Amino acid sequence: MEIWALFFFIPACFALNMTPGPNNLLSMNNARCYGFKSAVAAGLGRIAAFSVMIALAASGLAVVLYTSEVLFFLIKLFGAAYLLWIAFKLWRSESTPLSDIERNKKLMGLVKQEFVLAAGNPKAILIFTAFLPQFVDVSANAEAQFLVLGGVFLVLEILAISIYAVFGLYLRSWFSKPQMTRRFNKACAAFLALSGANLLFSRQ
Repeated sequence: MEIWALFFFIPACFALNMTPGPNNLLSMNNARCYGFKSAVAAGLGRIAAFSVMIALAASGLAVVLYTSEVLFFLIKLFGAAYLLWIAFKLWRSESTPLSDIERNKKLMGLVKQEFVLAAGNPKAILIFTAFLPQFVDVSANAEAQFLVLGGVFLVLEILAISIYAVFGLYLRSWFSKPQMTRRFNKACAAFLALSGANLLFSRQ
């Protein structure tokens, strides 16, 4: 892989990592409710899901999944339903966090939610099957290059998780009043519902 390829890849990739979406919103809200360390630790669930997708894409299995309309639609359906379920729970909540997990539950619950939310997003498959291959030199070991690019993507994803978690800590002082928290929850619920609807009805 040419070093110049990484110079183009890193900023473009980080822009994708930082794009506001359900998982980044979840990291921000987890930090607001549970703290920075818990939000970053929970984000490891997302990293695990993306790692599986990268491994599948490197082996070529993700292409098969992408070209199978039935499987791709089932993933879309699952992801959209899960987003709408979280939005429904959040809309009804008074001041609870984005997840339906109580504060005294183990961190593994938050990790699982990050994993399920990331795994149910078929657009991540598109990133690993359409975006990453553009930076692979086909004259060299493509699989090794793909894994390197995937590793860089995961490092940048952890950085994005941390940045959104910092935003969540900043929001803590804003939402000390229950009324402000309820408004924020409803705004997040509306965003998640729109994301779920867009995922369900999008062609890709």
